[in-house]
Amino acid sequence: MQVEGRPRVVIAAPQGRSGKTTVTAALIAALRGRGLAVQPFKKGPDFIDPSWLTRVAGRSCRNLDRFLMDEPTLAGSFMRATAEADIAVIEGAMGLFDGVDVEGSGSTAEIAHLLEAPVILVVNAVRMTRSAAAVVLGCKIFDPRVHLAGVVFNNVARQRHRDLLTASVERYCRVPVLGAVPKNRSYEVPDRHLGLIPAGEDEKLLSAVHAWSADAQTFLDVDRILEIARAAPPLPVPPPLPAAAAPNGDEPLIAVVRDRAFSFYYPENLEALERAGAELVFVDALHGTLPDVDGLYVGGGFPEVFAAELESNERMREAIRRRVEAGLPVYAECGGLMYLGERLAWKGKSYAMTGALPFEVDLDERPRGHGYMIVDVVRDNPYFPVGTTIRGHEFHHSRVHALDTGTVAMAFKVRKGYGIDGERDGIVYRNVLAAYSHIHALSVPGWAPGFVLRAALYSVQKNKEV
Repeated sequence: MQVEGRPRVVIAAPQGRSGKTTVTAALIAALRGRGLAVQPFKKGPDFIDPSWLTRVAGRSCRNLDRFLMDEPTLAGSFMRATAEADIAVIEGAMGLFDGVDVEGSGSTAEIAHLLEAPVILVVNAVRMTRSAAAVVLGCKIFDPRVHLAGVVFNNVARQRHRDLLTASVERYCRVPVLGAVPKNRSYEVPDRHLGLIPAGEDEKLLSAVHAWSADAQTFLDVDRILEIARAAPPLPVPPPLPAAAAPNGDEPLIAVVRDRAFSFYYPENLEALERAGAELVFVDALHGTLPDVDGLYVGGGFPEVFAAELESNERMREAIRRRVEAGLPVYAECGGLMYLGERLAWKGKSYAMTGALPFEVDLDERPRGHGYMIVDVVRDNPYFPVGTTIRGHEFHHSRVHALDTGTVAMAFKVRKGYGIDGERDGIVYRNVLAAYSHIHALSVPGWAPGFVLRAALYSVQKNKEV
């Protein structure tokens, strides 16, 4: 079996909100400053942190998720994405050992072990000195399969604070301290109800990226981190993914709504559509129009934040509603589902959406669905055979109500998660499937071929009618 080296490092922490994204972005900025091609990864289902890492790295951040992917799929995805990179930087999620159960299944530690990647632990040092050694030592010995290669302290107050932290960890843990990031408000990235604001929404937010880049060399020992990453052992090379094969030799055109309101797309999902034979065109629901296409993909995002702009683009809303009635294949996830409804209510105001599906949506302060999902396909729909089990994830504050169940059907029975109402998900109407569940194409390999096939059939039908 052929093996290849892939310099790599995991940035983890004892708990969430420790500063992993800050340190990861700073390290990527420093590595790029040295002329290295850096491939970023994020552990778990996330769209927002990856948007920042993509901006800093200049390469699409990929997600690594053991709940959604089996081990060969995850390892293969990692190896293919790093084929032309000089180094991979993987940002963990939550605490190093936190997973979906008491065994830590799906944890950052499991990913690090699977990829034989050294771990740099980010410790939030607020109001702590010698106790940091106890935290680091616990992480070092908790799972001997994980190689804890270094520590970076975050929120360090002053030089004396750094000296005490460093001396304690290096004395009691025999782990090198590879950096100390001071308290600095310029590193803060604005929050919203679903977490950080995506990098693409506002160019002013990129001032944080510039701050990371400017200070990375000062506060991180980049040379030692590079040595650690390059010492990681080689990994097996996976077989190539199958080449593109359009149904019946056709190449249907699928529109992807990608703008400030809808930005939650896994790169692998778009690549899977192209590999299945589709041509993609990106459209703007805020200010653009819908061209003559054979399919429409509306991902997640923040339609509530941009509801007034979405409402004002009546031409786009009417085009989608009209083409749905004509049989246009549409796949929508979470925010896309909300956009396909009749109205969206948020902060005391109600906005008209496309009206393609017979329901309304409102939002409140608490999450209704948050975490991984498992659904069983129990009704006919355009894209998945009945009997299919789908793994995905959800994170939404919205609620579907006034749903006309006499007009639409529900394709999914929820086994884990919440979906529409705790029991069902996947609204089906004509060639539309809209669900709260986000899927990853590597986890659901039949999705892209099914969508492209339906788009190709629609293209043939549409051309016959002309």
